[in-house]
Order: sequence, then C-alpha cells, then structure tokens
Amino acid sequence: MSYLTTRAASHAQKVCSLYKKALRECQNWHYFPHLYRYHQVVMRARFDENKDVVDMVKAKQLLEEGEAELWERKHPQPFKFTDSPGGVAYGREAPPPDWLLDTWTPLEKARYPEYFARREIRKEEYIKRWQEKYGNQKAGAH
Repeated sequence: MSYLTTRAASHAQKVCSLYKKALRECQNWHYFPHLYRYHQVVMRARFDENKDVVDMVKAKQLLEEGEAELWERKHPQPFKFTDSPGGVAYGREAPPPDWLLDTWTPLEKARYPEYFARREIRKEEYIKRWQEKYGNQKAGAH
C-alpha cells in the first residue's frame, strides 16, 4: 500500500487508520509483549466506547481529538521495520546484474528450461534492436 493518499477516505477508514497508528504507538512505548498486549486491550476499549456514535459532528470531533492526542504522545524514536523507508536495511540489497545468469552452467539452466528459453529469445531481440539502431559495428573499428 502506498503512503500517498490518492482518494478521499471515509470516516470509518480514518478511524481504522487512527486505531492502527495508535496500536503502533503503543508498541513503540511498550516493548515487552505482555505490557504491549495490555495497552492494546485498553486502546481497543477506548475505541469501542465510541463505536455507536451516530452524530457525525460528534464523531468527527472525536476523530480529531484522537489524532491530536496521538500527535502529542508520539514516541521520539518510533520503531521502523528494517526494510521499510527509514529502516536500517532499506535499499541495501542491490539487484543482481543480468549478465550473472550467463555464467550459469547448462546443468543449472536445465532446472528452469522455460525461463532460459524465453530469455534467449529476448536476448536475440535485444541484439537485433541494438544492431538496427546502432549498426553492426566490430570492436575497435572506427
């Protein structure tokens, strides 16, 4: 899911998002599982108290108060997943280059015959397009 909002969210979606953020904030403040679980249950009870509010003005006011409280109680060093943006391993793993597959032995390639057959066809198409665009030049010829 992208972090960029591209459409309007309903009130229920905003409440669910606030609930999820609140649980994450509980996890940031209370590292140990038994402590985190206790605060998770307390947070659920707080949300359940107002689940039957029908008046949208009151519901919107509660949502804004909840978002303000969440902002006030933000942890100074929130938990980040290692591979997520801001995590310690984000973008660390470089994708392997394509030429590495050319170093495989025929026995290794035999395990994936359909993939390597399609890859050979695509390599021929790439070479053909290259020659059409730049011509058939020999190495060292100027």
